[in-house]
This record gives sequence, structure tokens and C-alpha cells, in this order.
Amino acid sequence: MGGDLLTLFLCGDVMLGRGVDQILPHPGDPALREGYLRDARAYVELAAAKNGPVPCPAGFAWPWGDALEVLDEAAPAARVLNLETSVTRYAGFAPEKEIHYRMNPANLPCLAAARPDVCVLANNHVLDFGRQGLADTLGALAGAGLRTAGAGGDPDAARRPAIVPLADGRRILVFSFGMPSSGIPRAWAAAGGDSGVDFVARPSPAAAGEIIGRVRQVKRPGDIAVASVHWGPNWGYHVTRSEAAFARGLLEGGVDLVHGHSSHHPRALEAYRGKLVIHGCGDFIDDYEGITGYEEYRDDLRLLFLVTLDPDTGRLHDVRIVPLQARRMRLRHASRQDSRWLQGLLDRISSGFRPCAADEPEGTLTLRPA
Repeated sequence: MGGDLLTLFLCGDVMLGRGVDQILPHPGDPALREGYLRDARAYVELAAAKNGPVPCPAGFAWPWGDALEVLDEAAPAARVLNLETSVTRYAGFAPEKEIHYRMNPANLPCLAAARPDVCVLANNHVLDFGRQGLADTLGALAGAGLRTAGAGGDPDAARRPAIVPLADGRRILVFSFGMPSSGIPRAWAAAGGDSGVDFVARPSPAAAGEIIGRVRQVKRPGDIAVASVHWGPNWGYHVTRSEAAFARGLLEGGVDLVHGHSSHHPRALEAYRGKLVIHGCGDFIDDYEGITGYEEYRDDLRLLFLVTLDPDTGRLHDVRIVPLQARRMRLRHASRQDSRWLQGLLDRISSGFRPCAADEPEGTLTLRPA
């Protein structure tokens, strides 16, 4: 390893809309057009029925719970999350979608409470309220001083990486793109003069090559390049051959870290040629607490990833994973029993690591390259 190590915070889907929006100080219109429920407040009632009353209104920091203290103690160089909602008051529900996530822009202090350095937006909910909703989202986030990547007013803006400058002159580059396997409609692609997301049709060698070309145009010596990709199904641990090859191709071409998300639970991690692929981080914040089905995947458990790299080479030093659990629409530290369950899961589904170690404090799990 070179000099001082560099730590990044990564997580999966942060969904501050729908039921979460309803418990915050400025709840928006609760109307839904789902076959399941027609009022976002019903998701709060489901969570309360399962685990106890949820404060309404809650403070802006409430959904993050114990995660904020973990982040303050870790002091990562950058915080990167997938913002899985539109930020708008617009009422034009996207007709091609069954589920719509929307948070009131007045509740953006909830997002700001985690001090994200980059919100990636190339996902299957950022245009839930159409291109007007996307414009509102981009404007609200820019107005709050929050960097974004993966969506924009035209293709160039959607493909442009977010750049996080570091004190020593280095930079973290975050490229965000999404695939139809995660549920992103093809019509949401930024194309021609239209706004939209950076849409990648499939995990092909050609698509990897195109992204690598973009990375090489921007990356300077000392930079760390993160490829943040929204892909894959909601449920299941299987990683396709094409997904694995795509991720490895990015690392071979100059990307330092692949940050995958979309699945409601963690998918495989891989240490490949000294670098890291997270195929799926799992959900982080949402209103799914009272929804039944797929219990075997334990989607109540949420993982906070602290990835430590050598800044000179991008090589992976370790991945520290803090297990959290959603209770009363707030993240709290998971039990030792749940941490042990996650430890066994990560050993089963991941590759290229030594056996997962369980450390103090709070049952932190650590993966080190083999």
C-alpha cells in the first residue's frame, strides 16, 4: 500500500419518498396510484403495526438513525448514495410505472442530514413524475448544494460524472448509469435533446468500453473512479455471466470501484485483481418495513459500506460493513445474531476474500482480499 488510505461510504437505495416523506416535517401529497395502496400514509401504518409507533412528524434525521453516528466516527472522504425518489410537488404520475416515489422538496434537509457528497440518480424512480419531476429534482438538489450524477437535462449532462475534490488535490469521480434489468424504462434515457438518465441497454463489452472511454477522458493521476450502476432484479443472489464480465471489464479499463444497487437485499461482492465490485448494496432507507413476502432475504437488514482503498493505486484494502436494521422507519444497529447471519451470507455469496471477520464495535463485518 501507498500512503494514507482513502475511505468511501457507499450504500444502496435511499428512498425518502412515499411513506418516509409522510413522517417528515413537511409531508407532501400522499396520493398514490398503486394497486396495493392508494395513500402513502398507509405504509407508515404498516410499519407501526409491525414494530411500534412511528413519530409523526419525526425530525429530519430520524430515518438515518444510528447511521449518522457511524458516519461521523468513520469520517469517510466521500459519501455516495443512490437517491431512489423524485423530489417534486408535481402531480403528473408517469403512466408507464405502477409504483411512484415522490418527496416534498421542503423535506430535503432529511437527505442533507447524511451530508452526501454524491447522489446518483440513474435509477427506476427518478422520473416517476415525468421529465417535469426530473427537472424539479435536479433543481432542488442543485439548490441544496448537492452533487448529482446519472441524470440531466440532456445526454451530456446525464453522462457527466460528479467530481468530489479532496484536500490533497486528488478527486473522486462518480459515473452513474442504469440498465433495464432494474426496471428503468427505455423511454427514460437522455437522448437527442431530451432530459433523462444515463441508460445502458445491457451489460455488454461494447457498453463497458464506452464507459471506460469516458472515464479515461476525465481521470487524472491520483483520481479514484467509481462506476455506480443500477441493475439487476429486486430479489435473488444470482449474478449473470454478462454482469460479472461487465464489472470486471470496467475494473480492467481503469475504474477503481463498481458500486451496484437495485436489489432489495445485498448481492455478491467480488475482489477482482485487487479492486472491488459490489453487485448490489441492498436497500438502505425505505418504507417497506410492514410489507410481507421474501422474508428469507432479510430485507429488514441494511448494510452501511465503508470501503478503504489505496489512493495511489485504487487497490482495495478492506470493506467494513456495519449491519443496521429498519425499525419504526429508523435505522438502528442490528443484533449480534443478525450480524452473524450476515457474516455467513457474505461468505456464501462473495468471492476473492478471506473469511468475513466480525469485529467490534457493533458487530462490524470486515472483508479483506484473499
